[in-house]
Amino acid sequence: MLARSMGVIISMLRSVNVGGHHKLKMEALRALYETLGFSDVQTYIQSGNVIFRTKRQDLARLSKRIEDELERRFGFRTDVILCTPSDLQYVLARNLFAKRPGIDPSKLLVDFLARVPSAEAVDRVRKLNTEPEELRIDGRELYMYFPNGMARPKISWGAVEKLLNTPGTGRNLNTIRKLLEIAQKLETPQRSIRS
Repeated sequence: MLARSMGVIISMLRSVNVGGHHKLKMEALRALYETLGFSDVQTYIQSGNVIFRTKRQDLARLSKRIEDELERRFGFRTDVILCTPSDLQYVLARNLFAKRPGIDPSKLLVDFLARVPSAEAVDRVRKLNTEPEELRIDGRELYMYFPNGMARPKISWGAVEKLLNTPGTGRNLNTIRKLLEIAQKLETPQRSIRS
């Protein structure tokens, strides 16, 4: 008999371990998620990616709960973007650069926005001159391609975020694929033993 499975959630923290700000060890982050009652908690690389199981369905409430606990325990508040494995599959399937040959997945960043920006905000961002970088917005995702790498981009993320009027957190295509792979392994139904 299959046990009723809990939902798998991918959690992405904004601005963790970037430029010496909001330093956070992944062991401590895993422990925080476990104390919140989540199970099978796993982290991936040092940028605040956490994959876990939960019975809770309300992602907005879950996100706020994690943000509150991060602030209480570590003394800083940061945005937490939550999505499901299906959400990540959808993001990969909608990749607005997928059909272009020669795209380096390590130079393609998807910024996961906290909410869908207004049509006016999207229009303002689309009018930005960002060459050689390219921006494409689709719903709650901003796809950014950096042909010369991300070290010294022409795009000022702060300016883009201000125009969009919503926070977000970026992950490159390789990281998104790995997060999805980990999440899909957790989704595999676990067998329960009848007693």
